[in-house]
Amino acid sequence: MLSISMKKLSLTLVVLLAFSANMLAQGWPTKYNGVMLQGFYWDSYSESQWTNLESQADELAEFFQLVWIPQSANCGSNQSMGYDDLYWFSNYNSSFGNEKELRSLISTFKNKGIGTIADVVINHRRNATNWVDFPSETYKGVTYQLQSTDICADDDAGATKTWATQNGYQLSSYKDDGEGWNGMRDLDHNSQNVQKNVLAYLDLLLNDLGYTGFRYDMTKGYAGKWTGLYNSTSKPAFSVGEYWDGNASAVKSWLESTKVDGAIQSAAFDFPTRYIARDAFNGNDWKILANSGLAKMTGMGRYAITFCENHDTEYRSAQAPQDPITKNIAAANAYILLINGTPCVFLKHWKDYKSEIKQLIYARQLAGITNDGSRYIAQSTQSNYSALRTTSNNNCDVITAFGRGYTAPANYTRIISGENYQVYMENKAESPWISIPSGEYEGKIEPVLTAISTDANAKLVYTTDGTEPTAASKSVASGTKISLAGPCTLKVGLLTNGAVKNVQTRKYTVAETFDSYDINVYVNVDKANWSKVNFWTWGGGDGHSPKNNKWPGDAVTQKTTINGETWYYQTYKITSASDYVNFVWSTGTGTPQTVDVQNIKQTSFFKISDQKDASGKYLVEDVTEANGIENVTLQMPNAKSQNIYNLQGQKVNGYYKGVVIKNAKKFMIAK
Repeated sequence: MLSISMKKLSLTLVVLLAFSANMLAQGWPTKYNGVMLQGFYWDSYSESQWTNLESQADELAEFFQLVWIPQSANCGSNQSMGYDDLYWFSNYNSSFGNEKELRSLISTFKNKGIGTIADVVINHRRNATNWVDFPSETYKGVTYQLQSTDICADDDAGATKTWATQNGYQLSSYKDDGEGWNGMRDLDHNSQNVQKNVLAYLDLLLNDLGYTGFRYDMTKGYAGKWTGLYNSTSKPAFSVGEYWDGNASAVKSWLESTKVDGAIQSAAFDFPTRYIARDAFNGNDWKILANSGLAKMTGMGRYAITFCENHDTEYRSAQAPQDPITKNIAAANAYILLINGTPCVFLKHWKDYKSEIKQLIYARQLAGITNDGSRYIAQSTQSNYSALRTTSNNNCDVITAFGRGYTAPANYTRIISGENYQVYMENKAESPWISIPSGEYEGKIEPVLTAISTDANAKLVYTTDGTEPTAASKSVASGTKISLAGPCTLKVGLLTNGAVKNVQTRKYTVAETFDSYDINVYVNVDKANWSKVNFWTWGGGDGHSPKNNKWPGDAVTQKTTINGETWYYQTYKITSASDYVNFVWSTGTGTPQTVDVQNIKQTSFFKISDQKDASGKYLVEDVTEANGIENVTLQMPNAKSQNIYNLQGQKVNGYYKGVVIKNAKKFMIAK
């Protein structure tokens, strides 16, 4: 059972979320200027590990106020993206990490000013042992369990009712009040027991685990009034529903169906705007951008969560191509980031176009664009370009031009230029612009400093040591490239009429040379009673493939004896801080096999259990702590300058305490 612990919100997040009760009651704040990140994509089991996301908190906090993560409870299977949810209360060991790691992630995000959005799957639920049963779980001393009578009468096109009748069970007397989905049990939200279970589940997410809000999956599957009920009762700070429809009027109707006491209770993903972006950017058809999605509808920007891609539209494989944006991806992100609505950036896009997306978020911040703060968006459309002007809440306009051939008015300054898009800021922004965003770089850093000002004689003053620039600081003319060496904090101010204003800050770090190291991965098969073992491996950007690239991979015969036990082992080279190896072990024929073991980047020991998961795959026990840590304590600062890495593969600098990797072995460092 989950331990119940309320964690105190940091002052930063309290300020961020300090909206009036009326604003919170409507599912998404008005005049909200934050940006959300979808922190996963399909099968991102390594990339979206809770520990991996937590390690990026400092960087993410500069650009995102919300991060949506996968459904975080156990789904009863080896690997799951969370949409076959089984447990709601008692088991939070998922494909992305364990409960302790989840709590640490959410807490760290809060302390950095990031709210975590839970993926809430309540349209359907997986069964425990037969067609219609669900697990019994306890939360706050109360036992919660869904019954067969909580399943819609017409679930699975009648197949569930047939099975239930044959086996002595009853279903609900109500049919599904939304779209059906075959494969798992559709829940009847008319049921008082369903409502009781869902509300307790939402309470746990908000008030125990510490989530900030919800992303509701498949809201077409049940009536919008239930989202209204759940949100008006649980009162999340943020709520967004996946109402998958390309018709803006249909999405608006769903939003209105969530009303309680006349107030809309949730935002919705802006699929109509996403389809406009897909058609425009895949086809270089710029005039399409003049069309209106939910974000441009009068009064709807507040409730529009705009996006370019998600885990259901992205390209997954040749067998599952889905419906992706394949061209002009940075330009597509410029489109959603510089119009109304709350943008949600896709993790793959963040990874692949990070520098450009950072600059676009800076531009959104500088212009003061909010979800519903823009009074008007003007379209100037021709066959070779489309220019959208967003008039922000602080009366500073930004023009985003797509295609080629656009000429901006004289009172605008171009600040960003990319493939098939340009961004122009109105000069009355009165601010410096820095051409390189905060981040990690190799070698010299050479940003161009630009003055956005109505004063043609404006200068730029800057410091590189983190101190505030003054009129006496080093000054340059607009358009000057400066050269920076090494890590530094650059602060740039606009100097006009002897006064410095609107100081902008960028923090630059310099990437260290990574020293590759070898790891040994040991596996013991005694409990499973296997006579031989094959290693199937992948990971690290599709590296680490087995020498035998056909399943079941490499037959490993290399063995050693430790404490009287036999261990098969293989050596792998870790070549970067983000490198890792994933494993499946099997016998020589490939059957039986184990569950997947992922994200291994240090010498590790595993025992194949005699237990199997629901799909018949052998479970694996990580016994590294018992076998892998050398009985040696390194003392700082003697170890300070050596090639030592933490368990995330990051080189340790300065004083560090904990388990580390040195020369492919694990050590405990104490102060």
